[in-house]
Formats: sequence, C-alpha cells, structure tokens
Amino acid sequence: MQNTEAKTVALVNEDSFETQDLTRKQSNNRNNTRLGHEMLTTSALTALSTVVGTAALVGIHHRYRKQRQPDARLLDYATGIRSHLPSASKPQLTRFRYACQQAAAAWQQSYHNAIEDKGSDSNTTDFSAVHTTTMLTHPVCWVSGVASMPKNISSMNDDGNPENDFGVVGIDADREVVWQTTMSERVHDIVVQPIFNVLNELSDNDHNRDVVVMGRRPSEKFWVLDTATGQVKFAIKASNHRHFYGHACYSLDGKLLYVTENDTINLDGKIGIYDTHDGYKKVAEYDSYGIGPHELIMHPDSETLVIANGGIKTEQASREELNLDSMRPSLVYLNRHDGSLLEQIVPEHNQMSVRHLAMHNDGTVMIGIQFQGEKHVNVPLVLTHKRGNSDFKPLIMPNNQWQRFHQYIASVAVDSERNLLCVTTPIGGCAAIYDLNTRELIDDVSLPDCAGAAVLFNQRTSNVKDNSERSGFIVSDGQGQLTTLEVNDTSATGSINQDKIEKTQRIIKDSKVHKMSFDNHLQAL
Repeated sequence: MQNTEAKTVALVNEDSFETQDLTRKQSNNRNNTRLGHEMLTTSALTALSTVVGTAALVGIHHRYRKQRQPDARLLDYATGIRSHLPSASKPQLTRFRYACQQAAAAWQQSYHNAIEDKGSDSNTTDFSAVHTTTMLTHPVCWVSGVASMPKNISSMNDDGNPENDFGVVGIDADREVVWQTTMSERVHDIVVQPIFNVLNELSDNDHNRDVVVMGRRPSEKFWVLDTATGQVKFAIKASNHRHFYGHACYSLDGKLLYVTENDTINLDGKIGIYDTHDGYKKVAEYDSYGIGPHELIMHPDSETLVIANGGIKTEQASREELNLDSMRPSLVYLNRHDGSLLEQIVPEHNQMSVRHLAMHNDGTVMIGIQFQGEKHVNVPLVLTHKRGNSDFKPLIMPNNQWQRFHQYIASVAVDSERNLLCVTTPIGGCAAIYDLNTRELIDDVSLPDCAGAAVLFNQRTSNVKDNSERSGFIVSDGQGQLTTLEVNDTSATGSINQDKIEKTQRIIKDSKVHKMSFDNHLQAL
C-alpha cells in the first residue's frame, strides 16, 4: 500500500514537473514572441520616424528654396542624389567598405568567443586570450610595431598589472591609429602581402591581405594578421633548432613567405620558406651563404632573393654577439626557386654589418650599415649595389662626416618615382633624405629615437590651397611621433636657387604625437 502511494506521489510530482516545464516553455515562447513584436514595432517606428523627419526637412528646405528660386521642384532632390552617387569619392567608399568589413570581423569574433564560452571542443586557437584588438572604421595605410602602448585594462593579469604593452598598430592616411593589437612579445619587422592579380586570386579591390609581424631577434615566433582589422589569423613557431632574425619578405605573387633564420647548433644563416596558401606551413629551407642574415627583400625580377648577411653570430638566450672581431658580412643574391647562389659581395671593412635593405624599382639595392668597430673609425653607412657590380657604391656625405649617424642605420626607404632615399638613426637622433640623382644628401632633420621609415603616399592634400600632391616619407620614433618629411621641390632638383633656401626649408617636417612608443620598423601598404 505504501509503495502504491509512493508511486502515485512520484507520478503526480513527475506530471507536475512536466507541466511546470511546459508552462515555462510556453511562457518563454510568449516572451520571445512579445520581444519579437516589440523589436519589429520599434524598427517600424524608427523607419517611419526617419521617413517623416526626412520629408519634413526636405519640405522646410524646399519652402525657403522656392522663395529664392520660383522654378525649384521637389524632383530636383532626387536628381541631385542620382548625380552625386557616381562621383562619390573613393576614400569615402573605401571607408564605408572597411566599416562593413570591420563590423563583420567584430561580429565574427564575438560569435566565436560566445562558442568558446559555451565550451566548444574546437581545436582552433583562441587568439582572443592572447591578443586584444581595438578598431576604427578607417582604411589602413601603414603598419608599425609598438614597443609600448597605453595600458589596456582588459589585458590585466591576476595581480592587476598589464600582461604586456607590446603591440602592432594600423595607421590611416591622417596618421591616426585605426587598430591596435597587443602582442605577447616585442616585434620587429612588418611585412605586407603584395597586391597581385594572378588568375584573379587577388585584385586591387580585395583588401583581405595578410601582414606578417616578426618577433624581435632572436624570436621563435611570427604572427599573421589581417591588414584591415588587425585580427590575428595565425601564430607560427620556428622549427626545431631554429630561431628567427626579425625579417621576412613575400614573393611578388604573395604565395610564399621567405624568413631569415638561424641554425642554433651550427650558427649558420638559413632562409625558411612558408606556404601562405597552407596556413604558412614551412615547406623548404635554403642556406643564406653567410652568418646572421637580417633583412631580405625580393628583386623586381621576381626570381631573386636579396639577403643582408649581418655577419654576426648571436647567442639565442642572451642576444650576445659572439664574433665581432671575425664577423663576415655580405650581400647575397639567391635564386628563390632552388636556393642557388648567384652573387655575393662583401663590404670594404669586415665590421660593416649589412643589416637593412630597400629595393629601387630599377633593381638597385639600398643598403643601411651598422658598424661594429671602434667609434673613431669613419666608414660609409649608406651604400647601393646593382647586380653585376663588383663593389658597393657609397652615397655622398658632406665632408665625409658619417659619424653624424653614430655608426647605426635603422631603416632605409626608397621613393623610386622621385629618386629619393630616407635613412634613420635612433642613436644619431635624425632622419636624412638623399637625392639619388646626384647621390648627395638633401638634408637631415632632428628626430630623437627615430627608426621606422616608409614612403609617404602620393595623395592630394585637402588643407593646401593649391591642392598639390604630397611626396616624401613618414618616420616613426620611440617618443610616439609620426612625422612626415616632404622634400621642397627646389631642394631636390639641383637648381641654382638651392643655396638660397634655408636649411629648415629643404625638408618640410610635420609631426603628430601618439601616446605610445613606436618600434623599429614601419611598413606601407
């Protein structure tokens, strides 16, 4: 009898729970339906208010317009809109396109974070736990590493201190930061995937290019980000017994990435090759035919790798330089398809470390030297070389006073169209511009702790009365400045009036300050 009563009570309770559950579901459905109706009603009211408000504004404007222009018609508004649509400026359309893409990227990130919060068993790396990205809706013109960013509260550790303040930033044409992404370690070179149009794989209208961010020498990592949003797509670790030397370059078709590496056992220079179509998987490796390969660039013939072998053996853990007395720097040309040595040139002094490169469209290599010898020794620090020449050719320094650069060139950037070269030295605290037609120095400007340099886009300025085109360079520094250096037209032409131009007018300098410390390299898209 007791068992029967217990079963009866259990059945009643079970029915009660099912009834309660059904009631809850019905209540949730009613709430969802009510919310859906409310959202629909709100959307309809918003749309109606927009239409009514617009009509009212047009009506008021048309009334006053009729007082001055009796022949004015309401149809003129529609005609005016149709006539302005085709002439919408490209920057406005580009910004609208980037806004849509970044909104989609933000939604996608939120969606994936929501899945991860629910305990998804996906094997995809959760980059949001390592990298924090903030974005604005502007197209990116340059990308730079940052050694110190404003502290981000969202990246605090358990002790309430920031995890790190290293990062990467995207910069727009107005030198404003579009996006900033935190990094787990300090970065060095920034490499942007070229725009190419092979089998319609990527066209000028497609902005989903990659930007590779190399860890600072001797790092074991590099990262692949989206140029438009700064979102991290891949994190690549060096293979066994290898570390990276901080620089890389793409093939001109964007399909392969070439990275300078070090064999940590034999301390020989290597070039790692990574397939961009296969998640940046390492597919091959070449000898760099030297020690300590630093920067490398692609020749305009698209078949040749140009490598700056710094000549210095580096101990991985301490960054200690092991062979300054016996170092062997060189500039090397390799066949990018099979790694065969094409040419190798050595500088006049074995302690002239060949470090940074830029490529002129005519195939001339621009070379920045970091001299590792005694401070009183005066050697040329900016050289050029073209395939087939047996020696380097130094640029001209007034009175041969290369000590102005304190034996250290951090970056070189070339404007092939105007035959201009910009070099920076953070130790010397200045940036200098050369006229490649005469190979002479136009001028140098004081910029403490400057390092990054890139070509200034040839765009028309809106704040100049004659709407002239800008040309020159943009330079970043450790004090947070992004400085444009525009060459006075008369100072680069060798005209007879050049002597009359004041020194400060040969290069027009304009700085914009940010609350961050820009790192070694700045790259233009």
